[in-house]
Order: sequence, then structure tokens, then C-alpha cells
Amino acid sequence: QPSTPCPSIPPTVSQPALKICEGDVCKVFRKQKIRKAKGPDGVSPACLKACAVQLSSIFTLIFNRSLELCIVPSCFKCSTIIPVPKKPKTTGLNDYRPVALTSVVMKSFERLVLAYLKDITGPLLDPLQFAYRANRSVDDAVNMGLHYILQHLDKPGTYARILFVDFSSAFNTITPDILQIKLSQLSVPTSICQWITSFLTDRQQLVRLGTLTSPGLRSPLLFSLYTNDCTSKDPSVKLLKFADDTTVIGLIRDGDESAYRQEAEQLSLWCSHNNLELNTLKTVEMTVDFRRKPPALPPLTIMNSTVAAVDSFKFLGTNISQDLKRDIQIDSIVKKAQQRLYFLRQLKKFNLPQALMTQFYSAVIESVL
Repeated sequence: QPSTPCPSIPPTVSQPALKICEGDVCKVFRKQKIRKAKGPDGVSPACLKACAVQLSSIFTLIFNRSLELCIVPSCFKCSTIIPVPKKPKTTGLNDYRPVALTSVVMKSFERLVLAYLKDITGPLLDPLQFAYRANRSVDDAVNMGLHYILQHLDKPGTYARILFVDFSSAFNTITPDILQIKLSQLSVPTSICQWITSFLTDRQQLVRLGTLTSPGLRSPLLFSLYTNDCTSKDPSVKLLKFADDTTVIGLIRDGDESAYRQEAEQLSLWCSHNNLELNTLKTVEMTVDFRRKPPALPPLTIMNSTVAAVDSFKFLGTNISQDLKRDIQIDSIVKKAQQRLYFLRQLKKFNLPQALMTQFYSAVIESVL
């Protein structure tokens, strides 16, 4: 798909250029998880962790040289693509999710750059983006959405329409040229913008079957920055984001849905201009209306497709229904806990020490309650 034309790159902003120190490289090497898979270069996490002190100095020079030249070495841009089944029984290519296995050294480099990006862009990010923000979590996003809805429904003649948006291959459709413009607008130095563009372009890939995966780090945060300017212009419409999970909440009064429908149309246009594809087959809508005799509502249409209406939806891991009761969520948690209690009973039959059983309960069962 061709890239959308972009304006020229703005001049260099006033932020200092990134300079990586040896201590930070050593620290990130020591944090390697040794059970993670190796990348295409054959360097294992165990090697980096065991030889962190010895390797940190040379890689610090390589990393800083890469940042100075705004070029990522080609060996750092190789990926092994692992087809991961989406479900137990697969019948076609659409039943697989491609996961990229990248260089462990490059992922360490990414961590250092991403930490720098978070510090720079944090104050400028959309307040309704809850991913990769300090002191924010997925629970905050869910609670904020429910707060908006319940607060609005306290007023007479009101209801809410909730659009759960699904993007097709969201992380894989970022256009580097557009991203470079957006990062520059967020006060990211031009040299870092160009380095990220170098990292995202001219990548080599190969496909391998039956391999453990260890995906790259860059996509979720960069996607959050990519969609930072996708916001609602109307105060009666809230656009909540958690990485690529986007939810449009229309707080409607006296049956006036014009603002909600206009924002849905603007979202569709924004996606078209930014090379993102709305998956209209998986995008669904739910209405919350506590009035005694709610009228039938006209369906929402996006890109000439009627959005399917649902009675309940799993919103960022939490099951919510039209009546906003917790029954579905509670039943789901109880079912999951009961399934795991079976394993605890099996461990008891094998006379496992009580201390280990308590640890198993805390880690596997109590953690989902």
C-alpha cells in the first residue's frame, strides 16, 4: 500500500541528542531473561547477561556511533518471522499471527532509546492514552471509561454508545515517513527521528517454523506515539486508547447523536490519512441505556459497513454488558479459578509440601481473583 504524502521535516528541535553511557548498557544486558530465544544473529540472552561487563564497553561505542550517524546497522534489522497459530486448529494463513524474532542486542538498544522517548514525549501525550505511561494501567483505562458513562447516565434523557475499534495488523502498518513527522511534532530530536526511520526501513526477513518467539519492543510504544494526534474534538465524545486498543464513547443526550457519528467518521478519515485500516468486521458497538423504554436506535455505519451491535464485550480484559453489571466478569473469573483449582487438588494427591502448594495458589489462582 503506498505511503501517504507527508510535509517536509521540521527543523531540528531544541532537545539534546541521546548519548548512551556504558553503565546503562551494562545494566540492560544484566536484565536479560536467559530463557528467551536467540535472534537471527545467534547471540543469546544468556551470553549478554553473563558477559555484560566485558561486552558493554564495545556495544556502547557501537550504539552511540549508530545514533550519531542516524543509521541502524543492517545486521540489527534482520528478523526471523515465526507463524504462531491463533487457535488450536488452523485451516489457512489467516489463522496464523506473524511474530518477529529480532536481535537480542538490538532489543537492548531499543530499551535505551524507548526510555529516552518516554521521557521526552510523556508531557505531550494524549491524557486518554493509558499505555506506557507512569502510574497508569489497563485498569485505569477501564475505570475511566466506566466513570464517564455512569456519570453521564445520572442525567435525565441520556444514554451512551460505545464503539470498540479494531485495526487490521495495527503494529505492522506504521508508515515510517508519517511517524517521523509525528515524532518531530512531539519534540523528538530530528536525529532520533531519522534513526527510527532507518530502523523501520530496509529490513530483511526470513520465515522459520517451530521456533520459540521473542518479539521486538518497538511496535507498541511507537504505535502509541503514531496515534497520539487521534483524539476527539467534542467533549461529549471520549476516545480512550491503550496502545492499539481504541474505544469511542459517545455520551448522548436528548437523542442527539451528531457529535458521536461525526467523531466516528473523523476516526475513519484519520485512519485513511495515516495508512491504518479499520477492521469493520471486528469493530463492534454496544449501547448502554437505562431509560425505562429506550427507543430503537439507528445503526452506526463506517466506511459503508454497518457496525454490528453486541450485548456484551471484553473491554481491555474486563467483560462488560449493556446493564454494566459485573455478572459476566465474575462468572469468567470463577470459571478460571475453578479450572486452576483442579491442578491444586492434583498436587495435593502427590503430597506436595504445604509451602509449595501455598506458593502455587498465590501465583496461579489468587492472581486471577
